Amino acid sequence: MPPRMPDAVAGPAWVPPAGKPPLSSRLMRATWRGLPTKRHEVGWEPGLVVPAADGSPLITDHYFPRAEGDFPTLLVRSPYGRGLPWSPQYGLLFAEQGFHVVLQSCRGTGGSGGTFDLWHNEAADGQATVSWLREQPWFNGTLGTVGPSYLGYVQWALALDPPPELKAMVVQVGLHDPHALFHADGALRLENALAVGVGMTYQHQGMGPFLRATLRLQRRLRDVTTARPLRGAYVSALGGEVPWLDDVMTHPDPKDTYWRGASLAESAERLGVPTALITGWHDALVDQSFEQYDRLRRAGCETALLVGPWTHTSALQQGWPEVFAESLAWLRAHLCADPSGLRPTAVRVHIGGEVAWRDLDEWPPAAAATSWCPAPGGHLTRQAPTDAAPLTSFRYDPADPTPSLGGPLLSRTAGPRDNSSLEARDDVLTFTSPPLTEPLDIVGPVSARLSISTDTGHADVFTRLCDVDPRGRSVNICDGLGRLRTTEHVPSQVTVPMSATAHRFAVGHRVRWQISGGAHPRYARNPGTGEPPVNATTFAPVRITLHTDSALVLPRSSGLT
Repeated sequence: MPPRMPDAVAGPAWVPPAGKPPLSSRLMRATWRGLPTKRHEVGWEPGLVVPAADGSPLITDHYFPRAEGDFPTLLVRSPYGRGLPWSPQYGLLFAEQGFHVVLQSCRGTGGSGGTFDLWHNEAADGQATVSWLREQPWFNGTLGTVGPSYLGYVQWALALDPPPELKAMVVQVGLHDPHALFHADGALRLENALAVGVGMTYQHQGMGPFLRATLRLQRRLRDVTTARPLRGAYVSALGGEVPWLDDVMTHPDPKDTYWRGASLAESAERLGVPTALITGWHDALVDQSFEQYDRLRRAGCETALLVGPWTHTSALQQGWPEVFAESLAWLRAHLCADPSGLRPTAVRVHIGGEVAWRDLDEWPPAAAATSWCPAPGGHLTRQAPTDAAPLTSFRYDPADPTPSLGGPLLSRTAGPRDNSSLEARDDVLTFTSPPLTEPLDIVGPVSARLSISTDTGHADVFTRLCDVDPRGRSVNICDGLGRLRTTEHVPSQVTVPMSATAHRFAVGHRVRWQISGGAHPRYARNPGTGEPPVNATTFAPVRITLHTDSALVLPRSSGLT
């Protein structure tokens, strides 16, 4: 059905209801600083019922500018409820800038009917909501979408078959591949799984139940993550069984039929809707944003990328002024024909170590891949080895797993941290360069090329890039985990992607490469027996040997201007 334009509206004119947005939303709005000046007073029409694809009622709130004229519509579909922070951040803020905002609870959440079924119903229910929009007298036929995390997933679901009214998307710290959220090379992203379990189960019930559930998980996290077997141990922390959480934890293979249709990567491969992507260097979904950007560019779709110094949650907190400004500029440009707020380049990234922003024409920019090699004595050098001899080894014991520290997580512990205590452990290797005599700019994907042997054939390897300042403080920049599949005592070559970065190592700083056998509870510990980690009840320590023909591969830029 073609979009219905204003002059085609039939029937009586729409009379805006008198309701004001919730007091809690207005109070939160008053606390924000650095946001654009309000253009309109905002009205609120709560509790509208929109039929889902199967007829289930989807409870929907409508925010709108109290002003004469046509305004485009933003669709925001969420499984996390329609209260704080969604009501002020998306309903109130965007409506006061001149948009109708339709904030809807996904099926089975926030009072909506039916049963929530992770990822399965979003495409059909999004299309059903657009059909409902076409019948509203205030809808002028111009539609955009915006939102973070799973609210990004529902946007990709709608984009599988984009309706003609859809003119712009803004995906913030967004998801398109659920499998990659829960698994990395066969290893369970345990902490992510538990965080998503709490969020999906409790956040739509309101801030009180969600905060209580989050605190309960924090209190019981150690017991849950060290249980043998791991499977089902979450029940005490989450307050009951969560069937979909059992399913995602026990299906590590992306080719398993369980995951069929879960990834929405194909949306970006043929999309023509202008799409802005926003992420942070320590966002748990940063790699998915880079994948989305790459697919959109190859498809010839107009797109923009903003990468800030944020985690998954801080992008919507400390980073909100930048995130909101970027989102608003994109939506005004493509829904209101006002490109005045757009930046001149497609990409803007925050440079770590320099605390500055840089505009780039593309991502990743041209850079020379440089190899940094481990050497005896814990040194990191640009000199390539002359052989493939064993260099050093360490013992990983899953009964006393190497702990995780910071990095790209969904929890409050995410982000850059001082790694000094972690690097003091016997099961963590570090290789460190001499102090730099000139700045070193690393811009783009980082990886580790490892030559590893083990005495059991079953192990993981966690590899991390750190910046060591003149005082000896070692701060994580990016990292990755790979699963080793080796013959006992036979060296095996494995390349571990370590995400990407834009970072300047200052003069006097040192480059550090950190290697260990895991990062628990960020990743479920490898039991060392070949048994699936979620079912393992017995553990076997493993000796992991690093060989000299290994390298940390860094994308060295010729200079950031």
